[in-house]
Amino acid sequence: MKIVDAKFLTSAQSISDSPSPDCAEVAFLGRSNVGKSSLLNTLTNRKGLAKSSSTPGKTQLINYFDIKFKTENEETPYLFARFVDLPGFGYARVSKSLKKEWNRNLTGYLEQRPNLQIFVHLIDARHPQLDIDKNVDEFLKSIKRGDQIIVHAFTKTDKLKQNDLAKLKREYPEGIFVSNLKKRGLEQLQNRITGYLFGN
Repeated sequence: MKIVDAKFLTSAQSISDSPSPDCAEVAFLGRSNVGKSSLLNTLTNRKGLAKSSSTPGKTQLINYFDIKFKTENEETPYLFARFVDLPGFGYARVSKSLKKEWNRNLTGYLEQRPNLQIFVHLIDARHPQLDIDKNVDEFLKSIKRGDQIIVHAFTKTDKLKQNDLAKLKREYPEGIFVSNLKKRGLEQLQNRITGYLFGN
């Protein structure tokens, strides 16, 4: 199964102005500068799909993308899902009042979106033990429903020495280790997503 089409659907400030929950959603979240936009672009093979920025924390809206998968089943040749690019946490240079509103809207989406199936928590492979990531992980575990899973995807693995990467893999046996630069781990991440959403 592979992604054959990906297109921007809409941006929303909160769950209230989000599109109809008529399609399974996969939320990508991580701290600012973790490489979220780059990962989405590489995963979907669409260079400018998610807008990456040299200014960390620029994505302040919930961005929805329609994803089309090609299957090998003649009866259902295509399957559909939605990827959701969430605002990065940390770093953002925004006013305190905006940040408070932003965090509340983000929490509302994560807790209340009925069709949200997978949380993909992106973590910088060079800094896997940051408090901010631990806090996000604890939060996700506390709100996760029985029909949802959390996937830990470690980015920028090409910047690690081989022995450090091996150590990280031992510490996180369920993790997925990706590199946009080397196109590493992307197929594994996609298979984890499609396997959960659609079965093998």
